[in-house]
Amino acid sequence: EEEEEEEEEKEGEEEKEEEEKEEEEEEEEEEKEGEEEKEEEKEEEEEEEEEEEEEEKEGEEEEEEEEEEEEEEEEEKEGEEEKEEEGEEEKEEEEEEEEAVSHLVAQ
Repeated sequence: EEEEEEEEEKEGEEEKEEEEKEEEEEEEEEEKEGEEEKEEEKEEEEEEEEEEEEEEKEGEEEEEEEEEEEEEEEEEKEGEEEKEEEGEEEKEEEEEEEEAVSHLVAQ
């Protein structure tokens, strides 16, 4: 009877140890999975940040291009206005010369 009791006790302890071992393994597995998830989340965040930076950079480049285009248009417009002014000045000078000539002719 004592032997049986000892045997049962021994089996009980072995079962207990087995269960504890299994629990430990499960906890380790869960911990490992948790860390992997954290790692994945971190990677995703980094990717998102990179994308945002890329988009920002593209936005800035577009802005710069637009500004350059506007400047070019402005310069073109100014150039045309200058040409017009020069044309008007030439026209006025010609008229003045004609007046002077016709004045001389009249005299």
